[in-house]
Amino acid sequence: MVVVVMDISIVNVALPSIRRDLHTSQSGLQWTVDAYTLVLAGFLVLAGSTADRVGRRRVFHIGLATFGFGSLLCGLAPSIDWLIVARVVQAVGGTMLNPVAMAIVATTFPDPAGRARAIGVFASMSGLSLALGPILGGALVDGFGWHAIFWINVPIVVAAFVCTALFVPESRASRGRRFDPVGQTLMVLVLGGVVFAIIESGPWGWTSPVILGLLAVAVLGVLGIVLYEPRRVDPLLELRLFRSVPFSSALVMAVFALCGFGAFLFVTTQYLQDVRGMSAFTAGLCLLPVGALVIVLSPFTGRLLGARGPRLPLVVAGSALALGGGASLWLGPATPLPAVLAVYLLFGVFMGTVNPPITNTAVSGMPRSMAGVATSLASAGRQTGTTLGVAVAGTMVGSAAHHSATAFTGAEHGVWWMVLGFGLGIVVLGLVSTGRRASDTAARAAESFEDVSRGVRRPAAPTVRR
Repeated sequence: MVVVVMDISIVNVALPSIRRDLHTSQSGLQWTVDAYTLVLAGFLVLAGSTADRVGRRRVFHIGLATFGFGSLLCGLAPSIDWLIVARVVQAVGGTMLNPVAMAIVATTFPDPAGRARAIGVFASMSGLSLALGPILGGALVDGFGWHAIFWINVPIVVAAFVCTALFVPESRASRGRRFDPVGQTLMVLVLGGVVFAIIESGPWGWTSPVILGLLAVAVLGVLGIVLYEPRRVDPLLELRLFRSVPFSSALVMAVFALCGFGAFLFVTTQYLQDVRGMSAFTAGLCLLPVGALVIVLSPFTGRLLGARGPRLPLVVAGSALALGGGASLWLGPATPLPAVLAVYLLFGVFMGTVNPPITNTAVSGMPRSMAGVATSLASAGRQTGTTLGVAVAGTMVGSAAHHSATAFTGAEHGVWWMVLGFGLGIVVLGLVSTGRRASDTAARAAESFEDVSRGVRRPAAPTVRR
């Protein structure tokens, strides 16, 4: 968890240095982040189901080795194209880390209260990486250059590899799920088409035939998923999960949450360094309150979740995100630093309270045989949100990054209105997904997976003749 999340926060701090050193555009910076998160979003479900089938510890080991190799390639990158390709390699390894680790936690703690507490501790590692990432990344960038932010992953990967071999038992699902190449292709087409269209809409224009073609491919991909996946015994995207209101809401909330936070990180690191003239290390220190609050609040949120359920943490998280987005509208080039840090505290409260209830909601009521698929879809939702957040935020600020400080902060307003809307959406979904009727839909969805556990093919829908 530390190595995957830290890599996102470290890279965001290094973006201004990467732009200057590699002479890249705003879209190049967007792809530096999104090449990583897009691959994570597209292949997390495949990694989770593969781990359920061939062994979670084995897949976790392969992921660590691939991630470490990709980190070395990133550190050696002489150009932005090389860096983007290396980030793809790194992300291939990352797909085998976070969701597989979460599946290990979910299957190790079958008791709901114990699982909620364990998820809270696990989520606190996200806070640790968020706290260390910007500071460590800033120090490395200032002292050794941006290449060092990738080299730091190697010793962490080695330590994780050894500890996994020593302490993590092998586990599998009672019945492994089959590979779904058509579903995987459709999912990549949908995500890739949407993200590429958003990022390149600035230089190419929304009416460009290429952009319109990409959006058309994404729409056709969605139709293909809806029509094809229900016909498979083991679909990549198990659409029956979406019959559960808590699960569907958790997935949407994951997209909202990380879309908002991904946009926040992307524009904030540029605001602190390019607008306010801070060094990378100082900018990292300014983000310390965010990570510190995640460390403090995540275990508490896990205990609260086990005792009272997910409604209160979700309402608090959504409210904090909405307030953070609204307050950020008032930030300018000369805003006093204490006021800026106070706004960042709201984002820390948000991140410290949002992940445990979303993860717990995604797996609650689901049979253990579906733990890998459910947690992988929740993680894919997070990465999809981060990818879209960076793509949309980068498009909004666009060319303003190369103009005056006032132009950049003015362009940020669209980002903050978007973040405010996501916060309100989380509040509404948090209330809707935690009622009795929502719980009933989760129970009915779980019953529909009895045939999956036995490996029985679902009967095809009857044909209606007219």
